[in-house]
Amino acid sequence: MGLLTLNEDRPTPKAVYNWRVYASASVASFASCMIGYDSAFIGTTLALPSFVNEFHPTKSVSANIVSLYQAGAFFGSLFAYGSTYYLGRRKSLFVFVTIFILGAGLMLGANSERGLGLIYGGRVLAGIGVGASSMIVPIYISELSPPAVRGRLVGLYELGWQIGGLVGFWINYGVNLHVPPTRTQWLIPFAVQLIPAGLLFLGAFWIKESPRWLISKGQREQGIANLCWIRNLPADDIYIAEEIGFIDEEVEQYRREVGAGFWKPFASLKIRSIQWRFFLGSALFFWQNGSGINAINYYSPTVFRSLGIKGTNTGFLTTGLFGVVKTVLTIIWLLFLIDKLGRRNLLMGGALGGSLCMWFIGAYIKIADPEANPTDEIPPAGIAAIFFFYLWTAFYTPSWNGTPWVLNSEMFDQNTRSLGQASAAASNWFWNFLISRFTPQLFGALGYAVYFFFASLMALSIIFVFFLVPETKSVPLEAMDRLFEQRPVWKAHGKIMDQLRVQDEEWRRNADGSDLFRGEKIDAAVDMRETV
Repeated sequence: MGLLTLNEDRPTPKAVYNWRVYASASVASFASCMIGYDSAFIGTTLALPSFVNEFHPTKSVSANIVSLYQAGAFFGSLFAYGSTYYLGRRKSLFVFVTIFILGAGLMLGANSERGLGLIYGGRVLAGIGVGASSMIVPIYISELSPPAVRGRLVGLYELGWQIGGLVGFWINYGVNLHVPPTRTQWLIPFAVQLIPAGLLFLGAFWIKESPRWLISKGQREQGIANLCWIRNLPADDIYIAEEIGFIDEEVEQYRREVGAGFWKPFASLKIRSIQWRFFLGSALFFWQNGSGINAINYYSPTVFRSLGIKGTNTGFLTTGLFGVVKTVLTIIWLLFLIDKLGRRNLLMGGALGGSLCMWFIGAYIKIADPEANPTDEIPPAGIAAIFFFYLWTAFYTPSWNGTPWVLNSEMFDQNTRSLGQASAAASNWFWNFLISRFTPQLFGALGYAVYFFFASLMALSIIFVFFLVPETKSVPLEAMDRLFEQRPVWKAHGKIMDQLRVQDEEWRRNADGSDLFRGEKIDAAVDMRETV
C-alpha cells in the first residue's frame, strides 16, 4: 500500500472524493489563514522601527497587545457554541468574520495622538473572531469529510494557519527592507489582516451548511440534499443511505439517553465517557502549548537573540525561514502522514524528537551564553543550535502543530461536538494566553532553562498519548463512542475497525436485494443498523 492509499471504513464510491468537499474545506480554511497571520505578524510588527518610534512600547505593553488577542479568542471560542447551536456552522462564520473585520479596521485608526487604545480594542475583537473560527471550522470540515480523508481535509485548516503565518513572518521582513520607517510601514502588516477575512466572508456565500447539523435540527430534507451535493451521489445510493443511517442512529440514541436542547450537552457532562473526552481535548492543547511553539511564534526575535542572532533584518529573515519550514512540512503532513501514520504515532514521534532538540538548544545556551558573549560571527556550536531549532520544527510541525485540532474535531458525538470543540478551543487560547503573556518573564527568570522546561513537557506528553489517546483515523464520527469504550487504548483502533467491517458486511447483505425506494432505503438504514 502506498502513502496515498486510502484506509476506508467501508466500500466508498470514487465520486465521494470530489472537488466539492475539498473546495468547501479550502474556503472554510480562509479562517485559519487569518488566525495564522494574526498569530505571526504581531511579534515582528511590534519590533519594526516605525512602530517603536511612534508608540515607544515597553515589554509589558507589547505583551498586553499580544495577549489581549488570546483573551478575546478564549471568549470567542465559547460564544461560538451558542452561535453554532442556533445559527449553524455557516451563518456563524458570517457573524464572527464580520466581528474580525471590525476589529482589524479599528487597529488601522491608531496613531501617536490617539494612543494604543484602538489597537487594544481591535485586538480583542479580532481575537473574538479568530477564537470562534477556531471552534467552528474544524468541526464544519470534519462533518463534511468522508472518514478516509477526514484528517487530510481538517489538515487544510492547519495548512491555512501555516500559510497565514508564513505571510505574517515575511511581510515584516519585506516592509522593514523596502518601506521607509513611517506610519505606513507598520500599517501595511495590520491592513493585510483584512485579505483572508474578506475571502472567507465572500466564500461563505457559496459553501453549504453541515448536513449533520441540519439533520440534528430536524431539517432532514435539506440535510440530505446538502449531503448528496457534497458526496456527488444521488439520494438513493446505498452509500448515502448508509451514512444517513449512521447519523440518524447517533441522533436518536443521544435523544433517548440525554435529550435535545441547548443545555442538554451540559447535562451530558455527567456521563463519565463524555467527561473523559472533554479532558482529553483540553489536555492535548496543554501539551501542544507546552512544546514552546507559541513562545516562538509570538516572540521569535527574543528566541533567535537567545541563540546569538543579531540585527532586526537578520532576525526577521530567520523567523521567515521558520515559517517556510513549517508550511512545507504541513503540506507533507496533510498529504502523506495524518491519514496514513495516524494521530497517535505522529504525536509520540514528534514529541520524542522535539524533546531531544530542545535539550540540545538549552545546553548550548547554558554553556556558550551567546547573549552575554556576543561575537561577530555565530560559532559552529551556535550554528548547530540553530540547526537543532529547525530540526525541532521538523518534528513539531507534522505532529503537535495540527493533529490536536484533527482529534478534537472528530472525537465528540453530534450533540456534544460543538460544546466539546468550544471547550478544546477555549483551552487552546487559555494556554496560548499564558504563554504569550509570560514568555518575556520566563526568559528573564529562567534563561536557558526555558528550553529544558519545554523539553520536559514534550517528553511527558509521550506517556500521556500512549496510555490515554486512542487512534481515530478512518473511524466514522458516529462510531467514536464505541472507540472510546475500547480497552486497552493502544489496541482500540484495531478492534473498532474489525467491528465496523463485520457490521458493514452484514448491513449490506441485509440491504442487498431489498427493493426499497429512495425514501424507504434511507428510512430503513437506521433500523438495519440497530439490528446488526
